Amino acid sequence: MTWTDAHCHLQDHFTAERGDVKAILERSAAAGVTRVVVIGTDEATSRQALAVTSLVSPVEMYATVGLHPHDSTSDLDPIAAMAREGHARLVGIGETGLDYFYEHAPRSAQRAAFAAQIALAHELDLALVIHARDAFDDVWSILRSEGVPARTVIHCFTGTAAEAEGCLALGCDISVAGVVTFKNADALREAVKVVPLERLHVETDSPFLSPVPHRGRPNEPALVVVVGEFVAALRGMDPAELARATSANTARLFRLAPR
Repeated sequence: MTWTDAHCHLQDHFTAERGDVKAILERSAAAGVTRVVVIGTDEATSRQALAVTSLVSPVEMYATVGLHPHDSTSDLDPIAAMAREGHARLVGIGETGLDYFYEHAPRSAQRAAFAAQIALAHELDLALVIHARDAFDDVWSILRSEGVPARTVIHCFTGTAAEAEGCLALGCDISVAGVVTFKNADALREAVKVVPLERLHVETDSPFLSPVPHRGRPNEPALVVVVGEFVAALRGMDPAELARATSANTARLFRLAPR
């Protein structure tokens, strides 16, 4: 049984307090996590995400480049140039989207950066990775106006069943992180039950959002197994079946070779 972590920030583990990347990857492989997608959130982390994929590792690594909604006032041009270089392990644009919970950037700047990155995903025929928090109506509106890229995922989905259905109706996949294990996540657990298996992914969003019972410690890709097994139990499935399906879904989303 092997797993794929559809969304992590391995580059954040380079700092001493986050631990050693090599050890993290070895633990991931030992846990059965054989693929990860490393996500960029600004120019620096996008460059780091691409660099991480060149490490010799027992885990296959791929990367995205993008501008997080928190950083929407930053210049997108260097990230777009990076994407157009066509790095061998570049598989997506993002994470981009809208965050109206924290609003670290003006909503107008978030919307403009999101639309521009949708256009970039279309231009380069890359997957689009969306961050959506307290902003589904505007996310849907912009996707409708700009056109939904053929391969699009809502990462770390934390909405309701109705919001999941709205995303699915637009053609988006849904990715679930450790939040699904949290005590106050009843609405999310109901939402996970309505996502068709062929549209579902699992992720860690590491080093953030460690699942129960690992809360309070840095997250890492090995713990996607905890997320996956929890989701399998929630849906009444064999974990091996969920591992196979979600890994295949992430391979399709990012155009990775089937395994």
